[in-house]
Amino acid sequence: MRTKGEKSSSSGNQDSSGDMASGNLSAVTEFVFTGFPQLQDGGLLYFIPLLFIYTFIVIGNLMIFFAVRLDTRLHNPMYNFISIFSFLEMWYTTTTIPKMLSNLVSTQKTISFTGCLLQMYFFHSLGNTEGALLTIMAIDRYVAICNPLHYLTIMTPRRCAQLSAGSCVFGFLILLPEIVWISTLPFCGPNQIHQIFCDFTPLLNLACTDASVILVQDVIHALAILITSLIISLSYIRIVVVILGIPSAEGRKKAFSTCIAHIAVFLLFFGSVAIMYLRFSATYTPFWDTAIAVAFSVLSPLFNPMIYSLRNKDMKDAIKKLLCPQKVFHVHGS
Repeated sequence: MRTKGEKSSSSGNQDSSGDMASGNLSAVTEFVFTGFPQLQDGGLLYFIPLLFIYTFIVIGNLMIFFAVRLDTRLHNPMYNFISIFSFLEMWYTTTTIPKMLSNLVSTQKTISFTGCLLQMYFFHSLGNTEGALLTIMAIDRYVAICNPLHYLTIMTPRRCAQLSAGSCVFGFLILLPEIVWISTLPFCGPNQIHQIFCDFTPLLNLACTDASVILVQDVIHALAILITSLIISLSYIRIVVVILGIPSAEGRKKAFSTCIAHIAVFLLFFGSVAIMYLRFSATYTPFWDTAIAVAFSVLSPLFNPMIYSLRNKDMKDAIKKLLCPQKVFHVHGS
């Protein structure tokens, strides 16, 4: 673990005062993750289960994506949003888990300054896109259940495409100014990130500037999470009220089955986000931060394919058709 003086000397054999005098404040060119166990502490034991989980996440989400795209019975707004969400989940985990796997088997658990910024940007941009998409999915279920007669005129294919594209544009543009701003901050040591991936608070704690910007960042994240969660919660509360008013038990069961998976994913996604970010920097501790980060970046995406595939008969049939097309064709043909 290098000290501030060692980091400065390795970045040009100058001390920090010399760097400041020459105007080169960004002496840190790489960061070291301290949230990983060392190889002698059982790092390899974490590698195999994490690799298995990552493989399952990628394969599971790919199956859902292609099952929806290839089965014409699922060509409707609800399944279209699910397929896009699954596609995003695959890339969302790819921004962090491969680097985690590399760090578990490497003695140098480092990431470059540029790599850290890119990981942070894509991780949070994809997360913001997923949050926006979950909001759209809640609105879609609200219109389908609370205003079914106008559903086809409101959720047209063109509008669904616009909403999907809008969520992506929002997710990837909203953080761009902030990432550009962080790239201009001076980082002159130390360079230890007390986390398993690059994130705003651990990184900003290392900046050689006023630390009050960290509090502002926490407040912005908290407000965004609360507003989005409130919109989705109100939508589902209204949906549940309408469903409970359906006189037929079979009708209530069918209506619940179309949105129960969405509610489960919403609770899992925003629950992990809330635990991760709705707290102040002073409450951060290395052990719990690592545990929460694993749940946030690994466990939540792990359960999403299972929720959407196991709770939905049409999705299960589409996946079976994708995996065994000849058998399904033979059964339907006979």
